[in-house]
Amino acid sequence: MQRYFIEASRKELRDSFTVKGDDLHHMIKVMRMREGDAAVWVTSDGEEALCTLAEATDGEARCTVKEWITADKELPVQTVLACGLPKGDKLDLIIQKGTELGAARFIPFNAARSVVKLDDKKSRKKTERWQKIAKEAAEQSYRNVIPQVHDPVSLKELLLTSKDYDVKIAAYEELAKQGEKSAFSKALDALSPGQTLLVATGPEGGFTAEEMKTLQENGFIPAGFGPRILRAETAPLYALAAVSYHFELMR
Repeated sequence: MQRYFIEASRKELRDSFTVKGDDLHHMIKVMRMREGDAAVWVTSDGEEALCTLAEATDGEARCTVKEWITADKELPVQTVLACGLPKGDKLDLIIQKGTELGAARFIPFNAARSVVKLDDKKSRKKTERWQKIAKEAAEQSYRNVIPQVHDPVSLKELLLTSKDYDVKIAAYEELAKQGEKSAFSKALDALSPGQTLLVATGPEGGFTAEEMKTLQENGFIPAGFGPRILRAETAPLYALAAVSYHFELMR
């Protein structure tokens, strides 16, 4: 069943509500919904309601709440991906697939080996695009929330933000080459449901030795992600899959 998000909370949402803009276009023009057709609407606080289309005009539609059906589909540990800006559209893929795998937020940052350099104007346009990708992926994967995509930040700004997390991991390919394979697992063992995890991954070429030293000095645990060297767009998805396996499939 088609899924949409609404900005109102469950407390704010009344028996009926109006729909406009892109969601209205998608309902009427793409899904070709008619009066009486049903869809699931998710509130800003992650609650789900089965709603039916009551009436529609060219400018708006009215939907009626029929039943609350909330089921929590979020990762037990709030996992945030901090990704060194990669080339091309690789971050589009990370955000789309990362949303499907349960990421809570995405923080792109300018790493030393990032080829892409975004000014403020380009950054805002990119973030709008990334946020739209996250919204569409959240609808498709039946998420309870839409992950927030931050504007790209500097490494210094990332380090300031990182103080708010319970556990912080930095993927380091040099450790993978050396066969290190326990740090990530131990970090997950130290976490409990409801806590927060920040996973930092580098762009193409990974982190420099200087960056890794700085990350470690700020509480990040360097870790290899298995014996193989992963691409910039693969490493963050590997991390989410590992978190899901550890906290959802093994329990």
